[in-house]
Formats: sequence, C-alpha cells, structure tokens
Amino acid sequence: MSIEKGEVLPGATLLRLGDAGPETVSLGEKMKGRKIVIFAVPGAFTGVCTTAHVPSFIRVIDALKEKGVEEVICISVNDPFVLKAWGESTGATAAGITMLADAESAFTTAIGMNFSAPPAGLINRSLRYAMVVEDGVVKVLNQEETPGVCEVSGGEAILEVV
Repeated sequence: MSIEKGEVLPGATLLRLGDAGPETVSLGEKMKGRKIVIFAVPGAFTGVCTTAHVPSFIRVIDALKEKGVEEVICISVNDPFVLKAWGESTGATAAGITMLADAESAFTTAIGMNFSAPPAGLINRSLRYAMVVEDGVVKVLNQEETPGVCEVSGGEAILEVV
C-alpha cells in the first residue's frame, strides 16, 4: 500500500556523494520541523526524468522557497555517484536541488512507490511522484499514473498547491 496524504513519512537513510565519498543523509532529520518538497523519478539520466521532471523543479525552486519551502529533494533509486553526476549535468545541483540516492530502494519500497519494468531495464525503481511534507507529514501527494508522464508531479503543479 502506498503512503497517503496525512500520513507520516518513515525516517530513512539515503545517500549523497560528498567530498570524501558516499555520505548517509537522514531524511527524518531533513523533515523535522521543516516544510520540504520531495520528488522522485524512475531513474537518473532517463528521458522524462532528465528532460521534464528535473527541469520543472529548476524553473520553480525560487518560487517554492518564496512560499516557505525550505528544501527541494530529488530521490532516485540509483547510486550516489550517478545522482551527483546527474545533478551536475542537469543543473539541478547548481539550482539548489538536493539529489539523494535510495540505492537499495528501501525508502521507496517502504512507502509503496516501487515498481519494476524489466523490458526497460528498470528493476525496483520509484514511481514518479512529488509531495509536500511538513514536519514529516505528507500534506500533498501527486503521483503520476504512468512513469513516462510528468504532469501532476512536475514543479509547476506542486507550486500551485504549496
């Protein structure tokens, strides 16, 4: 069963690539007492993720912050090396988007947002969604019907509901 509006997100340990190598990041700490936006993609360097989803949040990150969002986080079931390279190549990192890896799909599976599409080479990946989270509670959850579409989970759609 997928996480729903009004529920508390589980604390999770995600990864990012720091100067000394992979570092753990506590999602629970990032959420505590803060208003954040989390969006997730099926895979770094994949089509819609790269050409639509990430760019949509780059376009609206300043407007989200004006509305009180303290951090925008992109989560993907990839390793932290890939997420760092992808964040740099898309401009997401320079724009201020935090790129976090759910390398084992533990968080994604815990919130029921996992899927597999073996013909496309996507195994244990994340569905495409975006959520507004306040102090760990899901206030808005916009999930796409199919992973190849970025409409309700795009930056502009989230900006309208923050």
